[in-house]
Amino acid sequence: MLRRLHHTQPESFAFTPENLAWATAQLTKYPAGREASAIIPLLWRAQEQEGWLSKPALEYVADMLGMAYIRALEVASFYFMFQMQPTGSIAHVQVCGTTSCMICGAESLIAVCQDMIAANPHDVSEDGKFSWEEVECLGACSNAPMVQIGKDFYEDLTPEMLRDILTRLGKGDVPVPGPQNGRYGCEPAGGAVVLSDYESGKTQYNASVQLATDIGETVKRIDGTEVPLTAPWTDRGGRPHTGDAAPFEFVTAAKQAEAEKKAAKPAAKKPAAKKAAPAKVEAAPTGEVAEKKPRTMSAPRKAGADDLKQLKGVGPKLETTLNDLGFWHFDQIAKWDAAAVAWVDSRLKFKGRIERDGWIDQAKALAAGEETEFSARVKKGGVYKGE
Repeated sequence: MLRRLHHTQPESFAFTPENLAWATAQLTKYPAGREASAIIPLLWRAQEQEGWLSKPALEYVADMLGMAYIRALEVASFYFMFQMQPTGSIAHVQVCGTTSCMICGAESLIAVCQDMIAANPHDVSEDGKFSWEEVECLGACSNAPMVQIGKDFYEDLTPEMLRDILTRLGKGDVPVPGPQNGRYGCEPAGGAVVLSDYESGKTQYNASVQLATDIGETVKRIDGTEVPLTAPWTDRGGRPHTGDAAPFEFVTAAKQAEAEKKAAKPAAKKPAAKKAAPAKVEAAPTGEVAEKKPRTMSAPRKAGADDLKQLKGVGPKLETTLNDLGFWHFDQIAKWDAAAVAWVDSRLKFKGRIERDGWIDQAKALAAGEETEFSARVKKGGVYKGE
């Protein structure tokens, strides 16, 4: 199946304050410079908020993680758990159509969806409440045929049962998920023939259904009001979360420089007879390289700025950040030493990418007029255009 951005897109996307607090806390689970590893949970949270992943949502999450937009689209389009088109406001129904379910009547369940929701998969019903699709094996073969509605399985279905479930959901009722033919789990239809002593200690429903009914989740999408509100990490020291995550902000280099200027104290005047002492490089903690600001430029040379996006790891937004810091040309970056790298690194949102992606070696080659494998791809186009 071809998965691409939907033809109709909203103007913008932003996490709600609650979801933003959750997402910000999630980033602390990953080492500095590896925050892009949070792409799947953050995309999932965006989908939970809106019901599907729009282009603005993909770009918002990519910006939050310092990723090129195409990389976020690659993840979303690869995993079928992500919906690339609008879904029903109540639920998106996924009908398993693989062998066991197909043998046991999945086609009749698909017919119910075509009749009650929409003729074609991924189309939203006229009332806007439901959408549906056929999917591959959902792993409940012993309870075939079955569907997944929201987060839960409805198993051992007949067409009449599915009609009743959809009708009740449409009215605001949430049927108990799990087997619909009286089975507790996946024991034989005539009753369990082993572990008979288990009967005395079992809960009303099987474990997954019991949890779904206890927390009342089922078709309800996560909206940030759940407890716990955020991830239990505030920093990489592993201290438990107190309940209030610092709000996430897209900080540009210009904003950071302005904040540093405001925070700086005016230098004390020195006697005229004495020469000003040379600037000292501040001592760094043991094992760390002291920062030293490299030479910067207020504007590019007359010939024009170099395309810093030809450096692997530098996207359009990061190029703007480097320009704001005063770096416009490959030869500037090629001259960075360890102290300069430490200075620049401390002013980037995510640390470690200079050395991880090899900016300096790439810059030396490009400054010498050579071409790298990545710069050749950029010149051909499509790397940062979502193509």
